[in-house]
Amino acid sequence: MKKVSIVAIGGNALIKDNDHIALQDQRQAVEATCKHIAELVATGTQVVVTHGNGPQVGFLMRRSEIAQTELPLIPLDILVADTQGGIGYMIQQCLVNELKKRGLSNEVVSVVTQVEVDAADRAFSHPAKPIGGFMTEEIAQHHAKNEGWTVFEDAGRGWRRAVASPEPINILEIGVIRSLINQGTVVICCGGGGIPIVNIEGSIQGVAAVIDKDKVSALLARDLKADMLVVTTGVEKVAINFGTPEQKVIDTMTVAEAEAYYNEGHFPPGSMGPKIEAALDYLRGTEGVAIITTPEKMAEAISGHTGTHIVQSK
Repeated sequence: MKKVSIVAIGGNALIKDNDHIALQDQRQAVEATCKHIAELVATGTQVVVTHGNGPQVGFLMRRSEIAQTELPLIPLDILVADTQGGIGYMIQQCLVNELKKRGLSNEVVSVVTQVEVDAADRAFSHPAKPIGGFMTEEIAQHHAKNEGWTVFEDAGRGWRRAVASPEPINILEIGVIRSLINQGTVVICCGGGGIPIVNIEGSIQGVAAVIDKDKVSALLARDLKADMLVVTTGVEKVAINFGTPEQKVIDTMTVAEAEAYYNEGHFPPGSMGPKIEAALDYLRGTEGVAIITTPEKMAEAISGHTGTHIVQSK
């Protein structure tokens, strides 16, 4: 039976920098990333792809804000669904092309994925995730009054909207995803952390929230009992004492060592922290291996030649 690997690709795999945000630039970035994903598929690994969507949601939200004098604002859950479809389409098409170049005929499909969160999650009482562009205080307060937004003044740069970032508890389409994997299909799912939904007395509905992509990738890997979780980032290996003369790159560390380094503050929340958290969340529910590396080094990392490997024990 093929080993199942969850591959979580981040923003750097979709948008290289602020000078390359046009859709044709994003397409080129996706094409480059799909070459590396195709290399994994070619090894016989059953690949499941998750991806970020932060900039893309921001772009769509900005377009909606600009057009709001003529058209209604688009709810955040719809924006997440829209970007899942758009980004999934690009990955799906580019990956099919790369697989064909290698003589492979694997089917590739994107699943618009809903992820349940708890309506009582304390994050809803303390929205802290900034989204959208900057506004004047007048416009911000208008949205707060009429749409119920939480708004805040951002260090003198203007006003912004903040939403909750609750914990993911259930991937609604997990059964479909599992069936597709069993058929040998390369699946793209849980884009942008999934479309956040809550279950109110048996009825599901979307909510204005943002779910962390890496946390959902860990949940997906646990649910599928995946053999490996590969989290891509901008560096080939994780380091402790990063940016100091004592910087040390890590080839392999145990769960206990990773937890110790995390508690010592080596992995900041706005940087490597969420990726380490995701790796630990996954490994607490499985005997698999978590790998952190760049998209370019995925195949080498899976074969054990690079990347940082987090394991239960050495």
